[in-house]
Amino acid sequence: MVYHAVLRRNRQNRTNYRKRAALLLGRRSFVSVTISNQNIMAQILKASLNGDKVVTSVQSRQLMKHGWKGSMNSIPACYLTGYLLGIKSLEKGVDDVILYTGRKPYTSGIAACVKGIIDAGINIPMSESSLPGADRIRGSHIAQYAEILKNDTEKYNAQFSGLLKNGWTPEDYPAHFEEIKSKIRNTGPTVNQVASKKTGNVG
Repeated sequence: MVYHAVLRRNRQNRTNYRKRAALLLGRRSFVSVTISNQNIMAQILKASLNGDKVVTSVQSRQLMKHGWKGSMNSIPACYLTGYLLGIKSLEKGVDDVILYTGRKPYTSGIAACVKGIIDAGINIPMSESSLPGADRIRGSHIAQYAEILKNDTEKYNAQFSGLLKNGWTPEDYPAHFEEIKSKIRNTGPTVNQVASKKTGNVG
């Protein structure tokens, strides 16, 4: 019997070394998205032999600075987190990246975050069919579900207690989403500023 050594991170199902090798050979910046029960972290990183270097990093909690009152890990929050990451990355002259999921599954939350990054102006090679539709991104499905639950006050209050404590109702998700997206967009760089970053001009 021949013993084959298995790398520790491979045993722990944490690193896909074939994908890692492709990143290093491609020399392209990449997007990594991590979604927990209470937060979303989206980062653009640059792979190197000495470890990944963070170019831009955004957490969904930062959406509160723009007035966000919704859930911190919903589909709309995933999109807005990605959108904010895209805006911040453009400010640093980054406009072309790839998605790296490692051994994590490609979920609807990750897809929404990627859609936000793309809509901000970052190029990511993705099929449109693998991204969520506009209604889901805006939280229309949450608003519709809230309307249905309204007939059962106990369930409604239990399901949306966090939002109701903030003095906000889930039926307003689509309108609130558009409001926050507009605020984030207005903090971003202009087309001329992005062009200056790419050419190295300052002015």
